[in-house]
Amino acid sequence: MAPGGGDADGTCAWREQLRPFLPEEVRRALAGLPAALAGEAEELRLGAGRPLAVVLAAGEVWLAPDGRMVREEGEAVRPGAELVQRTLALMSRWSVYALGEELRQGFLTLPGGHRVGLVGRSVLAEGKVRHLQQVAGMNLRICRAVPGAARELLPWALAADGTPASLLLVGPPGCGKTTLLRDLIRDLSRRGLRVGVVDERSELGGCVAGVAQLDLGPRTDVLDGCPKAEGMMMLIRSMSPQVLATDELGRPEDAAAVLEARNAGVAVLATAHGGTLGQVERRPSLAPLFAEAVFTHRVLLGRRPRPGAVLECC
Repeated sequence: MAPGGGDADGTCAWREQLRPFLPEEVRRALAGLPAALAGEAEELRLGAGRPLAVVLAAGEVWLAPDGRMVREEGEAVRPGAELVQRTLALMSRWSVYALGEELRQGFLTLPGGHRVGLVGRSVLAEGKVRHLQQVAGMNLRICRAVPGAARELLPWALAADGTPASLLLVGPPGCGKTTLLRDLIRDLSRRGLRVGVVDERSELGGCVAGVAQLDLGPRTDVLDGCPKAEGMMMLIRSMSPQVLATDELGRPEDAAAVLEARNAGVAVLATAHGGTLGQVERRPSLAPLFAEAVFTHRVLLGRRPRPGAVLECC
């Protein structure tokens, strides 16, 4: 089952979840979007001077003030800088100053696991990004649980005797890696395995006050907002997981923590960005994982013929 669907299966709930964080002009345009298309929505793009856009599996559409899909820029909602700033204020509950770390990293996470990427003018200190100011655009990636989405992956996540195997999901941004990882976590947890989740960006569980709002199964412990490397070690020491799961491996310390987990006898489920399996294997920060054959299987995902499609497995 691929990400998507209509109101009947709850996949349009994102519009109601996001209402408190969007200005009235944007809410009106989204309210006019047909339910079938809202159920397929993957991203909402809002930038100063650019048409308000919704990204669907089939491509990007622009929205008029009444929610009609339009082709001409002049007919679309075109947010100004003031509306972008007002949206950011709503998303921060009018406390933008409290978003220091999020602005430094260029994203923030809303309740429900929806992640908002931010662009604007960066402020540097000693050659490193200190924070963003004058935010001029945002990309709101819509989070939704899709039970059954990872059914095809289960044979690679479980050995024949029911013990968990380590699995790496690889693909470009927007191909469904997080959705599939979330469903794998839920399924393994329901099959009797203790799963520890390091949810650094609050996308997997959509935690509010530390409690997951998305179903990750009855035997899953979530460490929310914690750096991956530190969080994996914390969970191994304190929660005795049989499986560790985390999203978007990329730093050398992430790879070192995964190696530690495997040497401690814990299976690891993870994702990484890459257009091919070879590209990921050649990333210097992750190369030690492949040199040590940490993952039993590596799965390449794509967007065609549907988001989350398995293109290759080895």
